[in-house]
Amino acid sequence: MTKHVILLTDLNHAPAADIAACLRAAGIAITEQPLDGPAVARDHQWLCLIYAIVSETRVEELRKIFRRTSELFPRIPVVGCRIYQTGQLSSNAVTLATDVLKSIGFRAVADTPAQLPALLRQLEDSPPTGELKPLPEFERRPNSAALSLPQAANDDQARGAFMLSASLHLAKNQEEAGRIALMGLARLIAADCWSIYTIERDPRPDVIALQHFISYNSVRDEKLSFDDDWQTRCVAEVESPTRTASKVAHEAATAIDKVEKNENGHPILALPLISEDILLGILEIIRRPDGSCEFSEAEIALLERLAIPIAAALQNSVRISDAERLSHTDDLTQLHNARYLRQFLVNETKRARRYNTNLAAVFLDLDDFKRINDLHGHLVGSHVLMEVASLILPSVRDTDCVVRYGGDEFVVILPETAIDKAHHVAERIRSKLDSHKFSGGRRLKLDLTASFGIAVFPQHAFSPQQLIAAADTAMYEAKASGKNCVRIARSSRLQEHEDGPVHLPTPFLKIPDEKLIS
Repeated sequence: MTKHVILLTDLNHAPAADIAACLRAAGIAITEQPLDGPAVARDHQWLCLIYAIVSETRVEELRKIFRRTSELFPRIPVVGCRIYQTGQLSSNAVTLATDVLKSIGFRAVADTPAQLPALLRQLEDSPPTGELKPLPEFERRPNSAALSLPQAANDDQARGAFMLSASLHLAKNQEEAGRIALMGLARLIAADCWSIYTIERDPRPDVIALQHFISYNSVRDEKLSFDDDWQTRCVAEVESPTRTASKVAHEAATAIDKVEKNENGHPILALPLISEDILLGILEIIRRPDGSCEFSEAEIALLERLAIPIAAALQNSVRISDAERLSHTDDLTQLHNARYLRQFLVNETKRARRYNTNLAAVFLDLDDFKRINDLHGHLVGSHVLMEVASLILPSVRDTDCVVRYGGDEFVVILPETAIDKAHHVAERIRSKLDSHKFSGGRRLKLDLTASFGIAVFPQHAFSPQQLIAAADTAMYEAKASGKNCVRIARSSRLQEHEDGPVHLPTPFLKIPDEKLIS
């Protein structure tokens, strides 16, 4: 499906030609939107708005732009793209760091136009679903992840609170941390509905929007305890009904302080979740009206103490998730890296064996890429690699895996793909590279080709390592055949016997240790 984006323009900054060229080369449809004109017709589901960040752009100007875009296209994310000037990033682009731009409201920032296609693909794969986003502009507050209970807490509450705090440290991800927090709190204090809302940035100034993250509805008179299996049960069993934040929760987010009020007859307590001086979200607790439904001072004090480790656990889970994602991402092209390829190939090989399907690997190496580095410098070479990535991505399916294997080598893994289909994909990518004029970030018109090798499991290999080695060998045969062509691996010299595959003597391609697929 074709992606549609809006390219913002104004009188001062016309859209960069490189941005439009990179997007169109990646098969992304562009509609220009003048900031001083009426909104374009909404005949598409827009993925995002794109704004070129150049040296003259100031923070005040960017804030005005966001106010205008919120009027024209409310709740459509805005992506920034830095623009090169005379081969270097603009001086203001260095001043306006990515964190600053995100604090203004940019959902993501591309350092060059060539990074946009990969960035937009990530944006499409990860739509805003309440992911915790730190807001840096709130005032500093004392904060500690250490648990300090109020003196009024009894022994059972103390034991439960410490079990809850300890369990939060073992949460594997953000959702699990939220589930443990709500189910643990429900074992300490009686209430009917527990919810966590995260902060969602609103382009309107002084407006804080709350996005539902997770909820838990308690069952009246159910007896919950911190037994040996409580954590396993709560993570496995809890359901999360979607809720809308109360006015009390919005008031707590604005005041960044606890708020206790009755709303529609229900006593509601809302507490800010703050970690490292950043407001992450709001904890909302609702009780049904009855004779003894007000929150006691002791309950409020206990919840305030527990809000500290809950906020810390939620923030740490985001950091762990980001670190895991970055460890599997190539810094330059934003494609997957060889580390990600290892695990992906292991999983897909197991799946192919189980369901008796094919798994194809396309190994491509750019032809004479060293010549570009030697003639134009490594900055141009790096930009060309990003352009190559932007051409490969739209040529494959979302379920396929595109990897920068190292240097100017790329690998495309195609699950459930036979030889003929893999050859079709490789030829499509080869043709795109052959016909494209690479700008190198300096409006150059460089020609570049690549040599391709294809291997398919199980026809050419019986393991992930053999699959990559066979595709690599086929790629070298393409190099020897004159380059800019596609070659398929020769038939495997592994034979199936009753006891499994028997390895017959055959030339072995050594792969660098850091690229071994185990």
